[in-house]
Amino acid sequence: MRQRSLLAPTLRDVPADADIISHQLMLRAGMIRQIAAGIYSYLPLAKRVLHKVETIVREEMDRSGAQEMTMPTMHPAELWQETGRWDKMGGELMRLQDRHNRDFALGPTHEEVITSLLRDSVKSYKKLPLNIYQIQTKFRDERRPRFGLLRGREFIMKDAYSFHATTESLDEAYNDMYEAYSRIFARCGLTFRPVIADSGAIGGKDTHEFMALCEVGEDTIAYSDESDYAANIEMASVNETYVKPDVALHECKKVDTGTAKTIAEVAEELTVSAHEIVKTLLVQIDEEWTLVLLRGDHELNEIKLRHELGATSIRFAEGAEVADVLSAPIGNIGPVNVDNLKIVADHAVSAMVNAVTGANELNHHFTGVNVDRDFSVDQYADLRFIQEGDASPDGKGTIQFAQGIEVGQVFKLGTVYSESMNAMFLDENGKNKPMIMGCYGVGVSRTVAAIIEQHHDENGIVWPTSVAPYDLHLLTLNSKNTEQNELSENLYNELKSAGFDVLYDDRPERAGVKFKDADLFGLPIRVSVGKRAAEGIVEVKIRKTGEVIEVEVADLIKTIRVEQEKLAM
Repeated sequence: MRQRSLLAPTLRDVPADADIISHQLMLRAGMIRQIAAGIYSYLPLAKRVLHKVETIVREEMDRSGAQEMTMPTMHPAELWQETGRWDKMGGELMRLQDRHNRDFALGPTHEEVITSLLRDSVKSYKKLPLNIYQIQTKFRDERRPRFGLLRGREFIMKDAYSFHATTESLDEAYNDMYEAYSRIFARCGLTFRPVIADSGAIGGKDTHEFMALCEVGEDTIAYSDESDYAANIEMASVNETYVKPDVALHECKKVDTGTAKTIAEVAEELTVSAHEIVKTLLVQIDEEWTLVLLRGDHELNEIKLRHELGATSIRFAEGAEVADVLSAPIGNIGPVNVDNLKIVADHAVSAMVNAVTGANELNHHFTGVNVDRDFSVDQYADLRFIQEGDASPDGKGTIQFAQGIEVGQVFKLGTVYSESMNAMFLDENGKNKPMIMGCYGVGVSRTVAAIIEQHHDENGIVWPTSVAPYDLHLLTLNSKNTEQNELSENLYNELKSAGFDVLYDDRPERAGVKFKDADLFGLPIRVSVGKRAAEGIVEVKIRKTGEVIEVEVADLIKTIRVEQEKLAM
């Protein structure tokens, strides 16, 4: 490709609205342009990278035995109403109507569509298992699109769906997809970790997210410093043993704490530590008001609370509601003398002695509070976020934190969709049973952004060879020099004939401009035709290492292949 003709409108300055490196560099390198919030055009350089990533995905999916197809982007509302997700997805679902006022959605995912297809096409266990995938643009009306391709309203995703007659068959497919995803992200040059995750709006139980480790990642990963354990912080269980200290119990007393409301303010007012205070939250769980208790230095994990109580909806009480239910403002509520509400508590509360709690009275707290004597707990559970330094849930080492970008996820859906949509099959005994399902997604456009987040320097992108838009960047340093032009033209044709994808900078620009753009584009190998062209000598630069080699033209192809092999290792 001659760069003179390439649509890559580069920018010298960092756009003000681009907060992260991948967004900045993709804009500066002329790879993407925004048309509306969270909606981007992919220009030729970006399209070539996307194609490389999609090729890797296809190769590994095909290798696993999955079959590619294409499903509709527009989904009739009736399908989503069958599973209840027409309402559950809320504002994230892009909705529209046709000329007949029939409701449709632009697909954010395709569980309903593929289930409707299989229920009409597969009736016997003899046709199972099946694993179907597609690579397609998806739509979600994000409340706050940001970070370029990491959180958009229109994005490219590979989604796959497997159907099984037995849970053993699902387990096998799940493991196959887990291994396929590990190969996909390794081939894309990513440093990643599979982590235990929450299934969220998709449904199902067992699931792993594939996280590209990155400082700007929106997810926190909790991992062991001595084992392979890793989980999204929302799903990391706490494996702590709490021992109640053997001390004398104090009298429960009401004290004036003035305007102190927060844990920090109360701790300072009473000269105690945060871990001596019971944090009390009034929460509406499936329309029922419930008190949730934690130690003052711990934070509530809403995902755990939802799972532990089997809740459909969770909502924190607002100020007026707290005053109506407990006759006290937020910051002064507690479990003592509360008999009309269910009380659930994190395990750490069971070991608290002579604690501080709100007194359910303005400007007052209780000291010397003890569980079982002064209040009762209806249910204990693991309700808090794990913290750095906690014991790893697998019993090996302690927990450390890292940030990650979710680039893929695998789910065991079970029969959530097949039961609600009546996708049944006849088993070997002639009995009617719901198909058992799995679901597997790769964020293709997200993966491109994650690669840039991990592979860049102060000058621009540093593409891994497997996904680089071109193999080589050929530069003519002085386009007015006849010998340089002739050698460059010859090399361009020879390199293409040798099977290399070449971006040829034939523009009438200064050498400095070409070098800056070459570093910004980040192709793995740069070949510069300069002052020694008459001698048949060119300069080869390795983008990743910065190494520069002077090479005779006769040895150029051999040198490039050797350097490519090194980069691929």
